[in-house]
Amino acid sequence: MTTIQQRDGAPVTGPRPRRRSRLRRMRDDWWIYLFLLPTLVGYGAYTIYPLVASWWYAFLDWPGFAATGTFVGIENFDRLMDDELFWNAFWNSIVFLVISVPLRVGLALALALVLNRKKTPFKGFFRTLFFLPVVTTGAIVGIVFTLLLDASGPVSGALVWSGLTDTPVNFAAEAETSLYSGIAVWVWKWLGITLIYWLAALQTIPADVHEAAMIDGAGAWREFRHVTLPMLVPFLVIITLIDTVAALNVFDLMQTLTAGGPSFSSEVIEIFIFRTAFGATVPQLGYASAAAVLFGLLTMLIAVVQAVGIRWARRRTGSA
Repeated sequence: MTTIQQRDGAPVTGPRPRRRSRLRRMRDDWWIYLFLLPTLVGYGAYTIYPLVASWWYAFLDWPGFAATGTFVGIENFDRLMDDELFWNAFWNSIVFLVISVPLRVGLALALALVLNRKKTPFKGFFRTLFFLPVVTTGAIVGIVFTLLLDASGPVSGALVWSGLTDTPVNFAAEAETSLYSGIAVWVWKWLGITLIYWLAALQTIPADVHEAAMIDGAGAWREFRHVTLPMLVPFLVIITLIDTVAALNVFDLMQTLTAGGPSFSSEVIEIFIFRTAFGATVPQLGYASAAAVLFGLLTMLIAVVQAVGIRWARRRTGSA
């Protein structure tokens, strides 16, 4: 027996409601899992199985032609440690991440501050304009910018016309500029989604806080530095970590824009894995799988940091 408190405060005595066991609920609601079955089968076949299989292939010497490979233990991982092209791709990915994430986060924040102001005209138009590249396929963006950044394209033509350079520059096909061109295009493409994140974060700041800062005589910069920015710190952690993970998944854009060239100057880890597995004269699926495993571990490490950062940010936001 238990006492249940009603809304009007009058206690009602009666038997405690019985909770169904988990197994009983699954048996009674079997039809729900029937609807989930196609998704579970597809997820298992195209996500779980390749993930597990790649860990097994990483320990095989397997070109992909034979039915099975030869077990070589950690030999593939030893080769990777001495592979200059792997480390070149690794550091290219790190450079891509270190430059692109602050650019994307910082530019999006600056735009969000402008578009969040009540006096800014055509705010809806500019928000849509900046978000349009997000819904465009990365491969299509890469192909289009290959033409725009060509030596005969409009970007090089404008630089020559303005006198900033004497000769045309093929930004996506020169070793000194190919990786940085990819960074610029990637930031442009995904700037809109980070802008939406920042606009949502700015909406959480109460209007009376800004009004109090104005009454105290704080200018725009002092208000941002001492009022807005401290309240955005938890969101800064979350947005930065989300963009960091995204910066490691740039295969479609970089493959169509530069294909890792010239001379591997813009080859990131994803392109290294693809080239090793499918682009080589003799495919090395086992070796490529070992590289994919290391890349996956790096991504998992960042994901763990992301989870810890989000948890900290939620506690910080809840206590504010």
